[in-house]
Amino acid sequence: MQETGSISIHTENIFPIIKKFLYSDHEIFLRELVSNAVDATQKLKSLAQLGEFKGELGELKVRVTVDKEARKITISDHGLGMTAEEIKKYINQIAFSGATEFVEQYKDKDAATKDQIIGQFGLGFYSAFMVAEQVEIWSKSYKDDTLTAHWTCDGSTEFSLEETEGEHAKAERGTDVVLHVAADSDEFLEEARLRTILTKYCKFLPIPIEFEGKLINDTTPIWTKQPSELTDEDYTKFYQELYPFSEAPLFWIHLNVDYPFNLTGILYFPKVKDELQFQRNKIQLYSRQVFITDEVKDVVPEFLMLLHGVIDSPDIPLNVSRSFLQADAAVRKINTYITKKVADKLSSLFKQDRTGYEEKWNDIGLFVKYGMLSDEKFYEKAKDFVLLKNVDKKLFTINEYTENIQANQQDKDGNTVVLYTNDAEAQHSFVAAAQERGYDVLNFDQVLDPHFVGQLEQKLEKTSFKRVDADTLSKLIEKDTTTESVLSEDDQKKLEETFKTAIANDTMHVKVAALSPQDAPVVITQNEFMRRMKDMQRTGGGGGMQMFGAFPESYDVTVNANHPLTQKVLADGGEKLAKQAFDLALLAQGMLKGEALTAFVKRSTELL
Repeated sequence: MQETGSISIHTENIFPIIKKFLYSDHEIFLRELVSNAVDATQKLKSLAQLGEFKGELGELKVRVTVDKEARKITISDHGLGMTAEEIKKYINQIAFSGATEFVEQYKDKDAATKDQIIGQFGLGFYSAFMVAEQVEIWSKSYKDDTLTAHWTCDGSTEFSLEETEGEHAKAERGTDVVLHVAADSDEFLEEARLRTILTKYCKFLPIPIEFEGKLINDTTPIWTKQPSELTDEDYTKFYQELYPFSEAPLFWIHLNVDYPFNLTGILYFPKVKDELQFQRNKIQLYSRQVFITDEVKDVVPEFLMLLHGVIDSPDIPLNVSRSFLQADAAVRKINTYITKKVADKLSSLFKQDRTGYEEKWNDIGLFVKYGMLSDEKFYEKAKDFVLLKNVDKKLFTINEYTENIQANQQDKDGNTVVLYTNDAEAQHSFVAAAQERGYDVLNFDQVLDPHFVGQLEQKLEKTSFKRVDADTLSKLIEKDTTTESVLSEDDQKKLEETFKTAIANDTMHVKVAALSPQDAPVVITQNEFMRRMKDMQRTGGGGGMQMFGAFPESYDVTVNANHPLTQKVLADGGEKLAKQAFDLALLAQGMLKGEALTAFVKRSTELL
């Protein structure tokens, strides 16, 4: 007997709203329907294991077929099946109310808001109407003495339901969902399009998925196995499967926890070189082996977005807005757990094989620094395995380095002064001057290093970081030198005035100091604070200081009273020679350009 009826809801136009709202995600209909089929199959297996189903299981697989001429897509399973009463309950009531709740929540949102929803799992069965003008269900329950149930709906709130036997009845238990594809969804009648969708969402489902006679999926991906069952080759082979054109990963972490939340997965460390590669969409999120999204920003800590791999958790809510997700307790615990596992892995590698760790440092250093800047808990762990590289390419932990330089590199207040360069080639003369004094110079030339330097300065007590071309270096040299000036006070004043006249530039502040005769005749440095402020302004930082306008250029010009050249300037009274010595210092800094460089070359020729 055929039954017709109306599904009782408040929103008469539910299907057009679903279709319009999820326009960009129409393809998920196949994920949802195949997932339902897999679920029905797994439930039957569970009943068999419990002894509640004693019949033959037969071949448990899900089949997807397409008939382009008839404009039909069919998803068939050999699972539990449903009686007519169960279709009324699960399709007309439960599934529909889930779809209704979704629409009620999001029907008034604008197009941009839909991107804030990271999963539509709650839509389930009714996502079929995003591509179909009519949907049929043919189902036969696993229970004895039940008839085939046939349900039909055209996307309105009207449906028909009947029990059939004879030639229209299903011979075996299970469910066939038949989609009569709408005129505006021709793309889903193409085999290639369906295969792409199935490969994307169903590649690792736990029940075999067959499309047009060919198996689509691997039912036991390696993250479902124990690490003891796997070899390094298994991990690298899986990585190549996920990212076919990528270099081999450096190492990986196998995640496996079932309390206080359920989480499995594998995270790979790719090679990250000199630029921060914010390559989103590299970690894939699954729920019970169903692909959900590769946008995992709120599930995985920001700095771990540089990793690759797979996370699988049924405990991540998939039908909520991002703001809710950020506040979700399970997500926060998962976030913390992943951070701890990554830190523990890096710490273990450092302790067990420091040489191997140092060999990988160029590839992982940026990642570690990013983590320290992004996450306070990660900083606390990573401060023991982050490495600092000096210009001689030697690597130190923070503690090793500060202890190493403490005795030799202190200012007048007893603070340890860490010297660094952000461009060893351009600042070579300053690096050389520091090394000649026995000072060590670190190399901070990566994109994150200005922020990393600032963080270390905040965290380390009685320690300051100064770029090697800052005025601090000349102060250190002055403090350490035992050389007295060979010039009288009057001569020093005369020398200072000669250079001021020769330079004639208000941004250059001249002073005379007694340095070693081997040091440069003129050294140009920049106040460290002013330089940092200008750098911050240049990159949009500096906060409220923007209101004061651009920071002015300001340099210190230190004239070495003990250099033979400065004595010659005094003897000849030569502003021309002073200007030449100053231009040489500019040249060493890469600051001599344009007309000034042309004049310098001409003057050099004349002097020669």
